[in-house]
Amino acid sequence: MSYQDGWAAMNLEMPPRVPREEFDAECHWELVSTVTGIEVGPESSPELQGQASKAFMQAWNYDLLLSPLIGGCELSALHTSMGHATYAAGGMDYDPNIYCPFKTPDEVLAFDPYEVYGERDKRELARRFEEDYHRRCRECPVLVNSTGIYVTLVSGLIDIFGWEMLLTAAGTDPQGFGEVANRYARWIAQYYHALAETDVPVVYSHDDIVWTAGAVFRPDWYRRYVFPNYKMLYEPLVASGKKVIFVSDGNYTEFVDDIAACGVHGFFIEPLTDLAYVAERYGRTHVIVGNVDTRALLSGRREDIRAEVERCMAVGKQCPGYFIGVTNMIPSNTPVEAALYYNEVYLALSRR
Repeated sequence: MSYQDGWAAMNLEMPPRVPREEFDAECHWELVSTVTGIEVGPESSPELQGQASKAFMQAWNYDLLLSPLIGGCELSALHTSMGHATYAAGGMDYDPNIYCPFKTPDEVLAFDPYEVYGERDKRELARRFEEDYHRRCRECPVLVNSTGIYVTLVSGLIDIFGWEMLLTAAGTDPQGFGEVANRYARWIAQYYHALAETDVPVVYSHDDIVWTAGAVFRPDWYRRYVFPNYKMLYEPLVASGKKVIFVSDGNYTEFVDDIAACGVHGFFIEPLTDLAYVAERYGRTHVIVGNVDTRALLSGRREDIRAEVERCMAVGKQCPGYFIGVTNMIPSNTPVEAALYYNEVYLALSRR
């Protein structure tokens, strides 16, 4: 673990090694047990899991942790449950419950988050953000920590309406649904304004704006209803000197320039987003996180794993703010030997 290398990269100061940020490897309990020697599993106590995860992150030399505080729980007063397939070890996250409180597109188009969720206390929100950030710093003091918001805009609307009603309403009345997005952005702005008044230096701003293949909506819809709202949300963070890392799954290559224009300091990108394009345009001016494809690890073939790390390093080593990582996660079904070999290749190629 290295706060120095992570913070240097965050400030575009080109550390001597390419730092890393991984997702979920520290919860792959078989891998964690193998690396740390701590016998831990999905049924272990939270205390033991936390101890083992911390030891694993130190052994794998994490430099950055991107993690939000504000997620779907903030919308629990009225939201859709889409259920959840098994992802975590032991199937602990499986949820067969599916329901949607919205029955017609008109109900979606009339939705006002202020009426449903109400106004928030800015000082209380700021306290929550600072408490979350400082807890993370106490738990992992030797890397760069963050806090932030998962349900920024599109992800918030997905959580509230679910995909079926969201797409039905957006297809029925794109402008009307755009006004719903505007109302939601004004509501979530309470969280961003509160975050701007904290001492948190790095902000995780998540919004799944695309699918695997790319845009969900027409590009002009994003440019009318999404990116202007991002700019509004990020302005107080930028003014307060915070570093904003934008996070989205899928392929958002066509919107990278739009997002950069909103004031962000960095991009978290899955392998479907074009690393070469992002690096060519923003490699000297922005932080870039990830792009290693988890499918290379899942295949278990050493040549695939090495080729994938080499691909990312060939681009990322030229960028002062690049953090390597498997940004569509290292889930619990990843072969342990494949994950260990990935780490071996990373260590061999990490020095600039």
